[in-house]
Amino acid sequence: MTFAHIVSSFFTAYLRNERGLAPNTIASYSDAMARLLTFASERFGIQPEQLSIEQIDRQLVLDFLDHLEAERGNSASTRNQRLAAIKTFFRFLARNTPALMHHSSTIQAIRKKAVDHHPPPSLSLAEVQAMLAVPDPDRLLGARDKALLQLLHNSGARVQEIADLRLPHLQRGSLPTVTLTGKGGKTRTVPLWPQTVALIDHYLTLRQHAGVQSDRLFLNINAEPITRFGIGRRIGELAHRAAASCPSLHNRRVTPHVLRHTTALHLVESNNDLDLVKDWLGHADIKTTSAYLEVSVQRKQAALAKVPPPAAGQPPERPQWNKPGIMAFLKGLCQRGVMLRNSPTTASLCARQSP
Repeated sequence: MTFAHIVSSFFTAYLRNERGLAPNTIASYSDAMARLLTFASERFGIQPEQLSIEQIDRQLVLDFLDHLEAERGNSASTRNQRLAAIKTFFRFLARNTPALMHHSSTIQAIRKKAVDHHPPPSLSLAEVQAMLAVPDPDRLLGARDKALLQLLHNSGARVQEIADLRLPHLQRGSLPTVTLTGKGGKTRTVPLWPQTVALIDHYLTLRQHAGVQSDRLFLNINAEPITRFGIGRRIGELAHRAAASCPSLHNRRVTPHVLRHTTALHLVESNNDLDLVKDWLGHADIKTTSAYLEVSVQRKQAALAKVPPPAAGQPPERPQWNKPGIMAFLKGLCQRGVMLRNSPTTASLCARQSP
């Protein structure tokens, strides 16, 4: 089996057919492998088709990962994603070519790089409202943008899930919902606010009046299904324009995924059960959802810090009793005849204090 045949089988027979990964995930794996093979072919001065699998060894992979950070400016997180794709390929290789099992294990032993933990970026409700106020609902594209933004915030959907929506995925009635298809082809149903349905229906009405026919929910300016990249550009533009009335959005990079984080955080801060939030967002692991609980606690702590307790954080003072001076105190006892008569020290004190 040639190297080219192994790579082809990895993407078609394994990733697509056996594991059933989404096209976007396969595209990410493809990009990682293409960059690795380009790096290797340049190092050895040969065409990628001439590479042997033995040339892609541990040291070359390590050098490639360093190249991503030093030359391409990739973050540690992106580096780790590339490494994960490479490891997946070599696991597939070892399974199908046992003679290369040791070669594969040396690459599997490469560790991920530590990544600084940053809370997922999110927006406040005021910032979302400022963005919603930007589109003109009387114009077709404005109505689309308003419905699109509202649905992203309502559902917490991934951008590709929104781009793939068709009209039958919407259910109206007393309990309106949208059915989303996420990673691995898994579907989930999310309830919709009546306001979200009203904005979508308004957009569809304007679209019908314009003579546009399509079973896809969101279309671009050419009446073609909008892509995830198109959605991302529109969200970025709306945030940029909203900054004029909402200064906190100035120089903020707002993406559809930021809106997803926003929905998740608002659900957690509304004291919803984590399992419910997990199902709402389509997370495979509740650990992913737990990150929003941590952010929620941090935000509450930050809010608490702005409201210091009484006395600038010091415990409240107890009522103080104004004690008399010690000599006056002792003199008073002497005058009342309370002191022990047999105490020479006390007697002398009393004598000295007597006029």
